[in-house]
Amino acid sequence: MVEPMRRRFLGERGQATVELVGVLPLVVLLGFAVWQAAVAGQALWMAGAAARAAARAEALGADPAPAARAVLTPRLEDGLRVRTRDDGGVRVTLRIPAVVGGGSVGTTTAGARFAPQAG
Repeated sequence: MVEPMRRRFLGERGQATVELVGVLPLVVLLGFAVWQAAVAGQALWMAGAAARAAARAEALGADPAPAARAVLTPRLEDGLRVRTRDDGGVRVTLRIPAVVGGGSVGTTTAGARFAPQAG
């Protein structure tokens, strides 16, 4: 009785390794997807913060671009575009950097406006 069971288990040696090798690329891909989602979320959040900083500077009569740039991480500064609107508001556009490859996966835009302040 012991001998047939032993043969059965010996025939399955390495099965877990084969399954791991098959699943490992999917786990790595899922990890990169989660990491990319976190980077995109940070870009969305930081675009709003940069827009508010730029709008404050614009309301005080200062240049909004350096104010927006001061809020951002160096990797997000590369694709920064700051545009002022006719109503005194500011629109900030950022590139969302790719986790792999160094390119970008898109852009995000945020806007803000503060009432002009007396200097």
